Amino acid sequence: MVRLAMLSRLCRGASPSWSRWSACRCPWAARWRSARRWSSPAEAAAPSRSNPCNLRRLPPSPSSRPRRLPVEHGVDRSTLPHDLSPIGMFTNADVVVKGVIGILAAASIITWAIFLSKTLELAALRHRTRARGERVARSRTLAEAEAQVGRRNDPASRLVQAAVEEVSLSSGLSAEGIKERVASRFERIESRAGRDMIRGTAVLATVGSLSPFIGLFGTVWGIMNSFIGISQANTTNLAVVAPGIAEALFATAIGLVAAIPAVLFYNVFARIIAGNKAVIADVAAETMRLVSRDLDRADARGPSRLAAAE
Repeated sequence: MVRLAMLSRLCRGASPSWSRWSACRCPWAARWRSARRWSSPAEAAAPSRSNPCNLRRLPPSPSSRPRRLPVEHGVDRSTLPHDLSPIGMFTNADVVVKGVIGILAAASIITWAIFLSKTLELAALRHRTRARGERVARSRTLAEAEAQVGRRNDPASRLVQAAVEEVSLSSGLSAEGIKERVASRFERIESRAGRDMIRGTAVLATVGSLSPFIGLFGTVWGIMNSFIGISQANTTNLAVVAPGIAEALFATAIGLVAAIPAVLFYNVFARIIAGNKAVIADVAAETMRLVSRDLDRADARGPSRLAAAE
């Protein structure tokens, strides 16, 4: 004990380098000094972290280890600060990009609504016109065709009604004049039927032509905001850059989703309308033949009546 006390006094008066040397070379002396500060023998026997030699052999403390977020399916969540699903990209997008996406979504809904309504309308019109045309073709006189078709609000019925009215109003006049006036009425009815059939298809043309540009505007705006965010964050990490660019490109994708069906439906309706116009023109030609036949019969009866009267 006397030797330990003398050595302790020497260590207190020595220089810092001597203290470190003594702590490294004489671990029993450092343990004796630390034992004076601990209350229990177990704490005194434990290695001291203040000793630089012990720090090399001690394991790192749990508090000094960096904490990492849980990893799911091999992907670290800390590298995915944004939700890259369509709903997540819309939620995290800028206000302008959200407005662009909303406009394009509404245009897409309108496009599909017009497609469904016009498909049913044009299909029903084609079926009715063909049925009326077959009845007119089987008729022998204009009066019989009127009885077969009836007074309905469809192009075939309007053609027959217009022919009957014109023949009735122009009775006693020249046959060529009656035919010209009936043909004029037929042209107006066919034009009206064409306007009714193309109603609503102009919206499809507008959506198909403007949606890509609206989506491109949203993309440009989103990329500008992404570049501004990169400059403010002072980093070019892909985990920081990718979400903003993905949200910007999402607007272009929505624009194409709205434009492609609109252009496709417009072309389909153009072909269907052209086919319906051809069917209406066939009904008009059949009705004109009935008018010409009735006028020729009337002209043939006139001389026979004059001969019978003489």
